[in-house]
Amino acid sequence: MVRLSVLDQSPIREGGSGGEALRNSLELAALADTLGYHRFWMAEHHATPALASASPEIMLAAIGRETRSIRIGTGGVMLPHYSPFKVAESFSMLAGLFPDRVDLGLGRAPGSDQLTAYALQQDRRTKAAHAFPEQVVELLAYFDCALPADHPFRHLATMLPGGEDKPDIWILGSSDDSAVLAGALGLPYCIADFIAGEARHLADRYRAAFRPSARLSAPQVMVACWALAAADTETARWLAGPSRMMLAHLLRGALVAVPDSARAAIWLRDNPVPNQPGRVPIIGTAVECRIAIEAKAALYGADEIMLVNILHSHADRMESYRLIAGEMMHRAEAASATPA
Repeated sequence: MVRLSVLDQSPIREGGSGGEALRNSLELAALADTLGYHRFWMAEHHATPALASASPEIMLAAIGRETRSIRIGTGGVMLPHYSPFKVAESFSMLAGLFPDRVDLGLGRAPGSDQLTAYALQQDRRTKAAHAFPEQVVELLAYFDCALPADHPFRHLATMLPGGEDKPDIWILGSSDDSAVLAGALGLPYCIADFIAGEARHLADRYRAAFRPSARLSAPQVMVACWALAAADTETARWLAGPSRMMLAHLLRGALVAVPDSARAAIWLRDNPVPNQPGRVPIIGTAVECRIAIEAKAALYGADEIMLVNILHSHADRMESYRLIAGEMMHRAEAASATPA
């Protein structure tokens, strides 16, 4: 059975607020926990009217209190914005609060436009250099107490507040660079299919580059893909309209809050949006979504699929995750009951 997880971006509906969106995320996390989803990750986005999760690590502290067994994590922390030591401290704290439940997913994208990325810098005399691989290595060294003996920060690794409790660390990405880096460092890799489109070659590049580490003995691939289920296919397509409208605006350099489906349908009628090459979102009934999820997992050779969507209605979003979890569980029960 394909293992299911959730990636949430705290979508802000038109007419709603960021606070409402964040509270919705807490409710969705609690639901995912009861439905048997394996992980619940929060994304990081900045300066947008559409998505409220600007600081996923803050959300994890709240989500950890609202849930019992589901793993909680980030999809991801955009490491170029931050000091590796500060990230290590924050996630050491979270691991101490919620032992054996915390994932630290790392990305190199800004999660914003370039001006906002510049505003996030502490030193603005010049744009920050791209040093993501070096930052990841430094971050790992804090958790492993592996900084060189003569490194001025070596002693800091012994002072992480979570002590022996540590997060599992993932590399997130949609490029060859991220795949090769994750493999070379012996870390699990999450492919952003919902951004890059279907990119099986990334899984191949990752596996080819993989070197066993103390964290991971064999390659581990998870795929984050766009998925939406409803009672019937037509309703699912109707509910997907707002995300199509938002994507079209994003490609034109505009940002909007999540519109309702009726407004999105009118806008899409007047502004035809071509399909993006390679992007294959999963939209349909629970059975149709289950079949597509299994096919997506087979395409990448992945044993875990992370689902993400953006809808105007929080109730419809909750129902989508209920439907998919219920269908996957029903399928698993039917398979186990079938004689070998």
